Amino acid sequence: MTARLAPSRWYRLIPVAFVTYSLAYLDRANFGFGAASGMATDLKITPAISSLLGALFFLGYFFFQVPGAIYAENRSAKKLIFWSLILWGGLAMATGIVSNVAVLIGIRFMLGVVESAVMPAMLLFLGRWFTRTERSQANTFLILGNPVTILWMSVLSGYLVQAVGWRWMFIIEGLPAIVWAFFWWRLVDDRPADAHWLSAPEKQALDAQLAEEQRGIKPVKNYAAAFKSRVVIALCAQYFLWSIGVYGFVMWLPSILNAAPDMTIVKTGWLSAVPYLMAIIGMLSASYFSDKTLNRKAFIWPFLLIGAVAFYGSYLIGASNFWASFCLFLVAGGAMYAPYGPFFAFILDVLPKNVAGGAVALINSFGALGSFTGTYIVGYLNGTTGGFGASYLFMAVSLLLSALLMLVAVQQPGPVQHEPEPVSLA
Repeated sequence: MTARLAPSRWYRLIPVAFVTYSLAYLDRANFGFGAASGMATDLKITPAISSLLGALFFLGYFFFQVPGAIYAENRSAKKLIFWSLILWGGLAMATGIVSNVAVLIGIRFMLGVVESAVMPAMLLFLGRWFTRTERSQANTFLILGNPVTILWMSVLSGYLVQAVGWRWMFIIEGLPAIVWAFFWWRLVDDRPADAHWLSAPEKQALDAQLAEEQRGIKPVKNYAAAFKSRVVIALCAQYFLWSIGVYGFVMWLPSILNAAPDMTIVKTGWLSAVPYLMAIIGMLSASYFSDKTLNRKAFIWPFLLIGAVAFYGSYLIGASNFWASFCLFLVAGGAMYAPYGPFFAFILDVLPKNVAGGAVALINSFGALGSFTGTYIVGYLNGTTGGFGASYLFMAVSLLLSALLMLVAVQQPGPVQHEPEPVSLA
C-alpha cells in the first residue's frame, strides 16, 4: 500500500514544516546575540536578571505545551500554528523596541508560552500525514530546522547587529514569522481528507494505512491514563536527561572553544558550526535506516551512548590536546542530534492517536526542563571550577543514563499485523 501513497505530500508539506520550525528556532535563539551586542548594557541587565530571562522562557515553554497540544489534537494544528507564528513574530519584534527590563521579562515568558505548542503540534500534524514507515524521516526534516538554523542564524544575526544594531536585528528577524503565517495557512491542511490537492484514491489509501497502524496499538482511555503509563514516564525521564546534554553543549560550545589557546572569535564561529554539520548528516542517516527497519530503539540509545563516551573522552583529555578534544566534540554533537527523528516517531508508534499529542507535549516539556537544567548547571560548573572538565563529565553521565533508560525501560513495538497483539503501556 505504501507505494501508492501520494509523493506530493513530501514536497508540499515538508518544506513548509521545515521553514516554520526554523523561524521558531530563530526567534528563540537570537536573544544571545542581542545580549552580547549592547542589549545588556542599554537595558542595564545584570547577570542575575540574564539568568532569570533564560529561565522564564523555559518555564513558559514547560507549562503550556500540554494545553496547546490538546487543542491541536482535538481542534486544529493548522489554526494553532497560524496564530503562534503571528504572536511569536510580534513578540520577537517587540524585543527590539523594549525600553525596560520588566517589559522584557514579560516578553520572554510569553515567547516561551507561544512557542511551547509548536513542536508537539507539528509532530502531531506530521503524524496525520505520514505513515509509520515514513515518520522518522518526516520528523527529521522538521527537526533539522534546529541545527540548520543555528548555522545561518549565527551569520545573519552577526551581520545585522554590526550593520543596524541589536534592536533592528530583532525587528528584522521577527517579521518573517508574521509573513510566513499566511503562507502556512494557504499551503497546509489539517488532515488528508481536507486536501484538495490529493485525489480521492490517494486520500483513501493514506487514511487506510494510518487506520491500520492504529489497530496494533492498545487503546488508552484518556490523558491521565497515558501520562501515568510506564512508557510515557520513562520517555519523560529519558528525554530530560538527553536534553541536559544537548543544551549544555549548544549553549556553552562557543565559550568552551573560545577558551582554547590562540583562538579568535572568527575561528570560534567557524569551529562551532562543524558539529552541526555532523548533526545534519547523523539525523538524515539515522532517520532513513530507522524507517527502513522500523527498529527505532536501535537508532536512539546507541547514539546517546556514543555521545556519552565522546564527552567522557574529552573529560579525560582535558586541555592537554585541543584538537583531539575537539574531534570528540564533533562526535558528541553529531551523536546527540542523530536520534531525534526516530525518537519522536517511536512515541507515535507506541501511543494511540487520541492521546499521542498530549503525550508528545508532556515528554517535550520535560525536555524543556532538561534544557534549562543543562544550560544552568554547565554554566555553573564552568564558572565555579574555572574549567570545562566537570561539565564534560556531567553531560557524559546525563547521556549515559538517557541511553540506559531507552535501552532497559522502554519496549520496542513489533510490526503491525492484521490481528496484532496490543502494545502494553502498563
